[in-house]
Amino acid sequence: MYMKVKRLIDIILSLIGLIVLSPIFLILIIAIKLDSKGPVLFKQKRVGIRKSHFDILKFRTMSIDTPKDTPTHLLDNPEQYITKMGGFLRRTSLDELPQIWNIFIGQMSIIGPRPSLWNQYDLIAERDKYGANDIPPGLTGWAQINGRDELPIKVKAKLDGEYVEKVSFWMDVRCFIGTIVSVVKSDGIIEGGPRMNSKNKGKVPKRKIFNRN
Repeated sequence: MYMKVKRLIDIILSLIGLIVLSPIFLILIIAIKLDSKGPVLFKQKRVGIRKSHFDILKFRTMSIDTPKDTPTHLLDNPEQYITKMGGFLRRTSLDELPQIWNIFIGQMSIIGPRPSLWNQYDLIAERDKYGANDIPPGLTGWAQINGRDELPIKVKAKLDGEYVEKVSFWMDVRCFIGTIVSVVKSDGIIEGGPRMNSKNKGKVPKRKIFNRN
């Protein structure tokens, strides 16, 4: 029953978001076009409800010669592909705003497991264990406020499973508020993954490199 209410909430809030945030959309579109060549939006195949595929929308943050369908942390020297505007968009999570459209048309929800790349087979398989592939993916979720990019795949999938088990209006409110706090504090953003050497092996470096899903 709540899932039907949840969908109605998604439609109402995403429509309001598209209208209210339209001036910000316009400013960002102009800034992206002035900063680098290429389209304003970046489309990428992601896994939706019941493992269907859809194109997630983001503001483009990388140059047009970036290898496609490759998680950023697996790229060689990912910083070379990030545009100046792209760095700002990623730090502030403003690159995610176009996903409001994905939410409005029903491909995503405001709260839910973050949609995996179509070729992240290990994460998809882990989520299958918890039924996390059977609900709409979200703009943010329980895993995102409990570690974001710091989480190993098995832990992330388990947290997604906890969300599925406890999904409710108040759980969604908790995730929403927690996301705002995480974004403001930039908690758990490791953009590119840790650089390992003999001194920092197993540790997460303080400097940020790019590893955003």
